[in-house]
Amino acid sequence: MEYRTDEDVLGKVKVPKGAYYGPETQRTLNNFYASGVRVPFGMIRAYALLKKAAAVANVRDGKLDKKVARAISQACNEILSHKLDDQFVVDIFQAGAGTCTNMNVNEVVANRACEILGGKKGEYKRVHPNDHVNMSQSTNDTAPSVVHIATYLALEEQLLPELGMLEEALRGKSVMFKDIVKVGRTHLQDAVPMTLGQEFSGYYQAVESAREMVLDAQRRLLDLPLGGTAVGTMINADERYMKYAVEELGRLTGADFRAAKRRFAMMQQRLEELAVADALKEAATAINKISNDLRLLASGPRGGLAEITLPEVLPGSSIMPGKINPSIPEMVNMVCHKVIGSCATVTEAANGGQLEINVFTPLIGYELLFSIRTLSNAVHALCERCVRGIGANAEKISQYVDMDISIATALSPYIGYAKASEIARRAYKEGKSVKQVCIEMKVMDRKRLDEVLDPRRHLGKA
Repeated sequence: MEYRTDEDVLGKVKVPKGAYYGPETQRTLNNFYASGVRVPFGMIRAYALLKKAAAVANVRDGKLDKKVARAISQACNEILSHKLDDQFVVDIFQAGAGTCTNMNVNEVVANRACEILGGKKGEYKRVHPNDHVNMSQSTNDTAPSVVHIATYLALEEQLLPELGMLEEALRGKSVMFKDIVKVGRTHLQDAVPMTLGQEFSGYYQAVESAREMVLDAQRRLLDLPLGGTAVGTMINADERYMKYAVEELGRLTGADFRAAKRRFAMMQQRLEELAVADALKEAATAINKISNDLRLLASGPRGGLAEITLPEVLPGSSIMPGKINPSIPEMVNMVCHKVIGSCATVTEAANGGQLEINVFTPLIGYELLFSIRTLSNAVHALCERCVRGIGANAEKISQYVDMDISIATALSPYIGYAKASEIARRAYKEGKSVKQVCIEMKVMDRKRLDEVLDPRRHLGKA
C-alpha cells in the first residue's frame, strides 16, 4: 500500500495515500479496534447534515469563505449519498465523547473539499479539518446533537411507521375475530369467556400505547445543544451561529429542531437519550408479550392450544418431518430481549457522565440506533410475515368454550359463590360441562340456565 505523510499536533503520521481521512483518524485506527464494529451510518449521516448546516451558519455569520463553505457542503452531500462510506473507519468503542468520530468526519470532509477546490488530500491550508469544517463547534456539543438528530430521524423513518402498520394489522385481526367466542385464560388456567377479537384488541392497544411513548420520547430529541462548544459557554461560537445552524438543520431534515434552552444540562446529561431507550424497552416488552401469546395460542398442532394458525415460513426441525415452528415470533422475541438489554447499557452509560460532558455518548448513540433498526425490522417481519396471515381455528375454540368450567362464575349472583364452586369442581372431576351438572343438580329451569350460561351475555364491550 502506498502512503502519504500527514501531520497533526502530535507529529507526522503515515496515512494510506487514497484515504480521505487523515492523521487523527489513523491514530484512532492504531489505538482502538475492540469490536471491529464501525460507527453506524445514521450517526455519520447526522454529522454530515450538521457540518453542512454549520458551514451555512458560519457563512451567514461572516466567519467562513463562501467557496470553502460550498466545497464543504458538496463533500457532505457525497457522504449523504454514500459515496464515501468506506472512509468512516472508526470503531464504536473509541476515545470518549466521540472526538474520534467527529475528527474522522472533519478530515474526510476537509480532504474531499480540498480536492473540490483543486488541491490534494492533506493540503489543509485550503480547507482545514478543525479551522474550517469544525468552525464554531466542539465534539462536546456536536456529538450529543448528532445522537439527537440520528435517533430522531431513525425513529421517524424506521420504527414509528412499522409500529403504525403493526397496530393496524392487529386492529384488522381484532375486527375479523370479533364474533369468535373463546375461553379467556389467567395464570395459564381457564377463565371467563371473551372473544378472540377482544384478545387481539389488547394487542393493537399495547402497540398503540408503545408508539405513543416512542413519540413522546422522540419529541425530546428536538432540542440540540449545538453552539455550546466545549463546556456550554459558547466559546468560539455565538447566538447567531446557533440560530442559523439549527434553522439550516430544520431545512435539511424537515424536523423542528431548536436550540436547547437547558444547554448546560443537555451537555452534561444524556436524559433525552435515556428517555428514548426506556421507550424502546417498553415497546420491546409489549411486542415480546404479543409474540409470546401468539406462540402459545398457536401451540400444537395437536398437543397445544391450537386456537390460531400462523403462516408457515420454513421447516421447523432437522429431525422431525413436517414440524413447523412459530419462527417469526421467536425471532422477534430475541430482538426484544436484545433491545431490553441495550436499555440497560444506555442507562449505565448515561449514569457514567462526569462534570461537563458524558464521554460515553458514542456508545449511547450506537445502542439506540442498533435497537431502532433491529426492532423496526423485527416489527416489519412480525406484521408482514406473521400477523397478516393469522387464522382462527374456530372448531377447536368452540370445543374449549363448550367445556369451559369458569362459566360457573355467571351462576354466583343467583346461587352464590360456594354453590357455583361446587358445580365447577364437580364438572371438572366428572369431565362434564357446567351446564350438564347444573341440569343434573336442578339448580334452575332449563330456559333460565341457557340464558345465564350463554357466554355471549358476559362479553362486555368490544
